[in-house]
Amino acid sequence: MTETLYNAAALIVPLVIAIVFHEVAHGWVANALGDPTAKERKRLSLNPLRHVDPIGTILIPGALKLAGGPVFGWAKPVPVIKERLRNPRFGMMAVAAAGPGSNLLMALLGAVALGLLIASVGNDRPTAWGLFLALNLQNFLLINIFLALFNLLPIPPFDGSHIVEGLLPRTWVGPYERLRPLGFPLVLLLLIVLPWLIPSFDPVGRIVVPPVEWVAERYLDLTRAVAG
Repeated sequence: MTETLYNAAALIVPLVIAIVFHEVAHGWVANALGDPTAKERKRLSLNPLRHVDPIGTILIPGALKLAGGPVFGWAKPVPVIKERLRNPRFGMMAVAAAGPGSNLLMALLGAVALGLLIASVGNDRPTAWGLFLALNLQNFLLINIFLALFNLLPIPPFDGSHIVEGLLPRTWVGPYERLRPLGFPLVLLLLIVLPWLIPSFDPVGRIVVPPVEWVAERYLDLTRAVAG
C-alpha cells in the first residue's frame, strides 16, 4: 500500500500539470487568434480546479496505472468557438496543435530539470526526497510525451482530428465532422473495452508506444548531456 501511494503521488502531480497546461495552451492560442471564449469563461487560469475532471484526470489514469495499462486522461475541455476565430480553418488547426506542442515543450523542461538534478547529486547518495523528485520529473517527461503523441491520433475528439480536418479537401470536411459524435464511444471501445475483453488487442502499445519510446529516448539524451 505504501509503495502504491508513493507511485500514485509521483504520478498525479505531473499528470495534472501536463493536462492543465495542455488545455490552457488551447485557450491561449484561441484567444490570440480571435476567439476570447476561454478568457471570458475564466479558463485561461492555471488553477487546476478550473480544469480537473475527477473521472478523466484522476480516477481513470489511476485505475489504468494500477492495472498496468497505458496512462492517459483528460481535463474539462477549454471552450473554443470555431466561428469566432479570424481564420476558422487554420485557427482550429493551430489551437489543436497548441496542446501537444505545450506538452512537448514541458517534456523538454522536464528533461533539462532531471539532468540538473542528477548533476547536483553527482556521486553522492541521493536522499529520499531527491529520489521522489527524480521519479516525478521522469513521470513528467514521459506523461507529456505520451499525451502529445496520443492526442495527435486522428480520431475525434483528439487534437489530431482537428488538424486532419483542416488538411482535408473542403468537400470532405462535412462527412468527417458528422463522425465527431461517434469519436468518444469509439475511443472507449478501442482503448479500454476491447483490450480488456481481448488482451492481445493493444492498439496503444502497437501504434502509440513505439514513437513515444523513440521520442523519450531523444529527450533522455538531453538529460544525459545536461547531467554530464
